[in-house]
Amino acid sequence: MTALMKQNIRRITTVLVSSAMSAFATVQTVGNFSVLSMNTAGLPDFLQGNDVPGDKTENHRMIGAKFVEYGYDIINVQELEFKLNLGQDFNYHAALYSTASLPYRTPTSGGVPFGSGLNTLSRYSFTDTTRVKWNDCSNFGGADCLTPKGFTLVRVLLSSSPEGYAYVDVYNIHADAGVTNADLVARASNLRQLSEYIDNWSAGNAVIIAGDTNSRYTRVRDEIRILTRENGMTDPWVELIRDGVDPTEETICANPTTLSYCETVDKMFYRSSPVLNLQAIGWSYESSRFLQPNGDILSDHNPIVATFSWSLPASLRQSELYGGPHDTWFSDTGVLSRIFSPRISTIRFRGGSRLDAVSVAHVDGTSITHGGTGGRASELKLTDGETWTEAKLCLGQRNNRTGVFAIKARTSAGRTLTAGSSTEDCAEFVAPGGWGIVGFVGGSGSEIDKLGFLFAPH
Repeated sequence: MTALMKQNIRRITTVLVSSAMSAFATVQTVGNFSVLSMNTAGLPDFLQGNDVPGDKTENHRMIGAKFVEYGYDIINVQELEFKLNLGQDFNYHAALYSTASLPYRTPTSGGVPFGSGLNTLSRYSFTDTTRVKWNDCSNFGGADCLTPKGFTLVRVLLSSSPEGYAYVDVYNIHADAGVTNADLVARASNLRQLSEYIDNWSAGNAVIIAGDTNSRYTRVRDEIRILTRENGMTDPWVELIRDGVDPTEETICANPTTLSYCETVDKMFYRSSPVLNLQAIGWSYESSRFLQPNGDILSDHNPIVATFSWSLPASLRQSELYGGPHDTWFSDTGVLSRIFSPRISTIRFRGGSRLDAVSVAHVDGTSITHGGTGGRASELKLTDGETWTEAKLCLGQRNNRTGVFAIKARTSAGRTLTAGSSTEDCAEFVAPGGWGIVGFVGGSGSEIDKLGFLFAPH
């Protein structure tokens, strides 16, 4: 075989591989997934019977098996991990997990009075699991202060490909129950606390909330509309079942319910982000699927499920997140989404023993900086037509905290800029073909603890 023939074969192989990868990447820019929320009635009988027939341990085993049987992708459960040792063991968390064999599951946070009862199960991997207790509670309408009710956050990775990563922040919630004045005040406080947390810790991110809100649209003081008003969320039940109009008259659902039009306190909300489009395409009560063999209910709540489609936008995309779960979340998606065709003119880093700060200046004058003022400053001014196309990050630990210790930028012209101290725990990031790095997402304080990159087409 001649050298020319070998060269032609290599070219053909490269084309075929590139074509296959392009087709694969195209598939990875869109998809569907389901989210189910269910209060599993997991309080021990002597605390709350829930009027659910049968043995609660066996009921939870059946619930877990049905999660797998019907193939739900992301599941939020409430009232699950309550356990007391008073001569008996009420470990319903273990019972449900014994049959709910999804690959990713939050660990128990403890039993009464230490656990919140909130857990997430998923077919997709997730990181940054966070549990937050309500600032206010009331015991007037129920034993809400007996356990640390609140909400959880997991950052779910729906897809990863050379075309971009699709993350969604999934919140699980169990709000204060009851209808006394004290209950209404506490529940309104709960929802305000959640709304403010989303503003800070999910800024620029796609979000799904699914849980037991103990709220109804017809009880104005519940303040459930704060999530649509302040956080840009949409209720898929209102959107798809109620034709986009909040109910003004109370409608009580039977259990199990055969209707979709009636309202329960179990609710779901969602929003897109500049780097991930979300759209609800289905919603239903799953009551008929969660029954005992004799037809009895498995929980005193009707499970709810929504199906979402997702797609990566054509104007802004995100890389993998890399680093530790520390310090304050930041995202440049909001700033960049307001710039027509973002393009950077200068890259700036600060670093010494680790990475202190990252910064870019845009050709329109916009400047973006994250981190502190420590370390040595370094700068790279880009020439006309030059873009930032690749990056390398290295992680390390100090004082039992994982952070970004080093960064290296490489441009389309092959020029580089570095900062910090390299380690052996490194990852490389490459912008999609025809795109460039234009900003950041991650966590920082006086230094950079977590970092990801935002891409825009050039």
